[in-house]
Amino acid sequence: MMTDTIDIDGLGAIADRFDHVLLDQWGTLHEGQAIFPLARECVVRLRQAGKHVLVLSNSGKRASSNAARLASLGLPPHAYDGILTSGEVTWRGLKARTQTPFTELGHACLLIARGGDHAIVDGLELTIVSDVGTADFILLAGLDDAVAEPEHWRVRLADAAARGRPMLCANPDLAMFGASGLIPAPGALARLYETLGGRVAYVGKPHAPIFAAALERLGQPDPTRVLMIGDSLDHDVAGARRAGMLTLLLRSGVHRDHARTGSVELARPSPRADVPMPHWTMHHLAW
Repeated sequence: MMTDTIDIDGLGAIADRFDHVLLDQWGTLHEGQAIFPLARECVVRLRQAGKHVLVLSNSGKRASSNAARLASLGLPPHAYDGILTSGEVTWRGLKARTQTPFTELGHACLLIARGGDHAIVDGLELTIVSDVGTADFILLAGLDDAVAEPEHWRVRLADAAARGRPMLCANPDLAMFGASGLIPAPGALARLYETLGGRVAYVGKPHAPIFAAALERLGQPDPTRVLMIGDSLDHDVAGARRAGMLTLLLRSGVHRDHARTGSVELARPSPRADVPMPHWTMHHLAW
């Protein structure tokens, strides 16, 4: 049984350990400009080796939107086996209403989304409202850069919390890359809501629903034969390890300022013993 994190140069070194790969999107495949050349080559080599490749993202947007974005950046849909986003899992949960937390929500929704994108509610039996007083719940799917700071929302969310409105967060990421660098992501706003006394249900890494949906999409394989690759200890590694999967952390992503180059020892700004370490680390996605 593997107990220590091992640093490797490429996936070829551990290809016999897994049959399926879950790939984080931002920081793993790209950073908003183009698919990293080595990452594109790696995806090709994975498919050639008979591995199933599923992109797993905390994007609050639907899967089709993310697939189109990946294609525009240089990774067409036929290059991998599918994409699953927290936005897609949220949409399907609200459509089916068969599992918690979706069964507990009403039908009047205050939507917070990036760029005014309503795709996460299209085709659902929801009434979109602008006043928290008439909302049954808040659906947090994304944030525009200009209003990403949680303090921008404090007064409005304090009112919602006082009214007992639950929040469904479809993107638990705490930080995202904006035009000026790292800025707060929807998960940070959801955390503020909790501190105000609000109740939040999360969909996306590191929470169980998205990993359960990924296993279902892959045909319910043995989780110990599934490798999650991402650049976040708190989201990619923690969630996958709780799901019983193998994990590989990329040191060139969000932890790049805290990782010692060439070392498997990773430092966190606030070390937490409850966040497990990855099975492997690698500088960037490569075969």
